[in-house]
Amino acid sequence: MSRPLTFSFRAVDASGGKVVGELESESRDGVVEALRGRGLLALEVKEKVKSKEVNADLFSRVKVEDLALATRQLSTMINSGLALMRALTVLESQTESKKLKETLATVRSDIQAGASLSNALARHPKVFSDLYVAMIRAGETGGFLEDALVRVADQLEAENRLRRQVKGAMVYPAVVFTVAIGVLVGMLVFIIPVFAGVFKQFGGKLPALTLLIMHVSNFVRDYWYVVVLGIPALAFAFHRWKGSARGRPIWDRLRLKAPAKIGTVVQKVALARWSRTLSSLTTAGVPTLEAIDVTGRTAGNTVVENAMRTVHDSVQSGGTIASALGREQIFPGLVTNMVRVGEETGALDSTLAKVADFYEEQVEVAVKALTSILEPIMIVFIGSMVGFMIIAMYLPMFDVYNQIH
Repeated sequence: MSRPLTFSFRAVDASGGKVVGELESESRDGVVEALRGRGLLALEVKEKVKSKEVNADLFSRVKVEDLALATRQLSTMINSGLALMRALTVLESQTESKKLKETLATVRSDIQAGASLSNALARHPKVFSDLYVAMIRAGETGGFLEDALVRVADQLEAENRLRRQVKGAMVYPAVVFTVAIGVLVGMLVFIIPVFAGVFKQFGGKLPALTLLIMHVSNFVRDYWYVVVLGIPALAFAFHRWKGSARGRPIWDRLRLKAPAKIGTVVQKVALARWSRTLSSLTTAGVPTLEAIDVTGRTAGNTVVENAMRTVHDSVQSGGTIASALGREQIFPGLVTNMVRVGEETGALDSTLAKVADFYEEQVEVAVKALTSILEPIMIVFIGSMVGFMIIAMYLPMFDVYNQIH
């Protein structure tokens, strides 16, 4: 059996509205038939080139802010009595994100062909996460879709705030580190060669430390293209490794054990995200086992993901969430005790929301503490780097001074 190809299409629906999107099929005729089954008339069908798929993934992603705003607007329109299809059409015309506009058009055509909203969203996992789909499905089943959409928007905005908070704290160290590398390269390219010319006039044997710096300087000047191409290549390889099935668990464990309060921040961020996600799913009426499963898949950390698999198996066999969490090291006693109280009182959703609020506040405190720790570390790093090179360059001068005396 041949492997399905990806085709991009332009079509119109019965009302004359334009629909664009992508479909997988073995041939163009298959795409045309699939569109006809949705009640669409194909205007153009093109096979997507693989490189274009990569470009779309890299440069046409839907921002969390755009998705949260669209979700909240959809909830408002449905709550005002607007039909789902009409609301999606209005939302499609209002959104400024090209990728989201195309996705909404495809979702609308799938619903028009008979699919439910949650099933139509599930066909776009790169835009709508498992958490998003699960909460929408629960809202459809329970008859409170507009409330589910509001909760999804709240969840997206909370996660975005948390992400911005952490990224904002990393701006200063990143800028300082970049400047330090620039200073290092500048000294190797422009300053060290001047000293090297002076040392040639002295003659004699140079100290090993000075020779090392001079060799590095010569390498950077002679093979600058290796440095220019090598750094992005290493960064890309590291990015691929930490996202791979083998590298991701190792990287997640290393982040949790990182020194200088970094591991503490990573743990608090993971706990805040975990508790907020499980709280949102529970509040939305998602069944407990499914909520645990979705929380694990969307945790963003393999340590939490593996822990949630254990929790899922324990609850499935009749145990409680709190007892299973108590056996996992990443969850502190506070979380275990709060979950136990929530289970005993039947208010697990609100208890988890309080846990999420607590850890989001803790993240803010921990990030400020991390920033205060990183500042002197970066200063020491830059001072040590510059001092090391200065000492290496002045050692031959000290030798000449000693010989004169």
